[in-house]
Amino acid sequence: MKLFTVLVAVFGLLTVHAADIETEENVLILTDDNFDGAIANNKYILVEFYAPWCVHCVQMDKDYRKAATQLATEMPDCKLAKLDGDSHKRTNRKLNIRGYPTIYFWKNYGKHQITYHGGRTSVDIVNWLKKKTGPPTTTLTTEEAFNKLKDANDVVVVGYFSDVAAKASTAYTGVADSFDDVPFAVVSDSALAATIGLEDGKVAVFKKDYKSPLYDSNEKLLFNVRGERVPLLEEMDTKSAPKIFGGDIQNHALLFLSKAGADFKTHTDNFKTAAAEFKGQMLFIYIDSDQEENKRVMEFFGLSDKDVPTYRVIKMAENMAKYKPEELDLSADAVIKFAQGVLGGVAKRHLMTEEVPADWNTKPVSILVGKNFKEVAYDSNKKVFVEFYAPWCGHCKSLAPIWDQLGEKFGSDENVVIAKMDSTANEVEDFEIQGFPTLKYFPSGSDKVVDYNGDRTLDAMTEFVSSNGEKVSEPDEEGDEEAVPEEDDDELPDEQEPEAQGKDEL
Repeated sequence: MKLFTVLVAVFGLLTVHAADIETEENVLILTDDNFDGAIANNKYILVEFYAPWCVHCVQMDKDYRKAATQLATEMPDCKLAKLDGDSHKRTNRKLNIRGYPTIYFWKNYGKHQITYHGGRTSVDIVNWLKKKTGPPTTTLTTEEAFNKLKDANDVVVVGYFSDVAAKASTAYTGVADSFDDVPFAVVSDSALAATIGLEDGKVAVFKKDYKSPLYDSNEKLLFNVRGERVPLLEEMDTKSAPKIFGGDIQNHALLFLSKAGADFKTHTDNFKTAAAEFKGQMLFIYIDSDQEENKRVMEFFGLSDKDVPTYRVIKMAENMAKYKPEELDLSADAVIKFAQGVLGGVAKRHLMTEEVPADWNTKPVSILVGKNFKEVAYDSNKKVFVEFYAPWCGHCKSLAPIWDQLGEKFGSDENVVIAKMDSTANEVEDFEIQGFPTLKYFPSGSDKVVDYNGDRTLDAMTEFVSSNGEKVSEPDEEGDEEAVPEEDDDELPDEQEPEAQGKDEL
């Protein structure tokens, strides 16, 4: 560890106090100099790492400040803070911040760090923090308290237990503890329970104008609450994306269509009908293809405007495995049947691929697509080095001339293949490409796959290939990684740190 870092860690922790930190509407403004002290001197602190140019950061700023002001009154020992990652890069590098906004929560004076995956409204933020810092449930004693809780939240779960020590009550508390951003309440008075419409040992999910069926407080309660808390069909946008991709339900059915289209209501109604069959098992989402911010999502699925309306299913927990129906039928029955096939393991995973170019191996750098990847990459008689790139990736463009030179360097060696593959249009079954450029080496005489994280100079990569992947030259310095993150984050721009060796993240 560098001496400067040690000095900052030691003296910063000892000398920086909350009183010394500038605030804006109860939000602490952190810097490289006061960051460590702020974490160490606050029992609970939520920190947003942002950039002034980040659209999503700007959109959530009002809610973030509103949450900070509410917490100042209701939970004074819980602070909200933010750090400008563009201006304070030392902290960004230390925490490996790869996209904006990134939000971390520290508790017990910095002893425990948690990644924040909650929503970005003030209600979501406050509820998440209350669950992380307090008991899993609250007790309701009056109808007024119930109505106040319901009016302040999109979703509320309430259980009635005449005996709080009963097994059903204990199970309920366990389920409540597993939800970060949904308030769970307990009623023990029979008169109040009757007014609310609860029975002893039963649980209901309440929304603004909705009350779910009564559920038993048992091993199925977690599943039932997950299914009830989300709408049957939800539009993916900047506010909903964090909940969608950070939620517990990892199977998603995505409907791509134009909101301005004449058939919008027909298709969304069919999707809602299908969604009712998969509560707690699969999220049903629609994506407006007219919105420019959704084009990257469509590209990820290999779709363009000419393909809509259509739909896909994705299993987030299985390396984002995609599933495409064999025939385009957007009726509710067809969607239900296909979703059942995906969940039941009957439907086959869809891998995007382009056609093999006629001249794929006539140049120093060979062109790989999904259809010829295995045949070329896993040829154990050859040393194969592959760049997985995206056409829009700034770092890939910077690497391109060096990669071409590497291909020319080994152009006369029939035992070496230098190749590249556009991973926005082609996929492979064995691994998922998470960022660009990704460099993978397939040694001769072996079935291993080696991730190359060395220096991206011509000399370093030449030595690496010549040694059959044994000699790796480490980069001279660790550069900022540039994110093209999930649909709810902004990427670090290509012009930032141009000299650093970076990667564009999916």
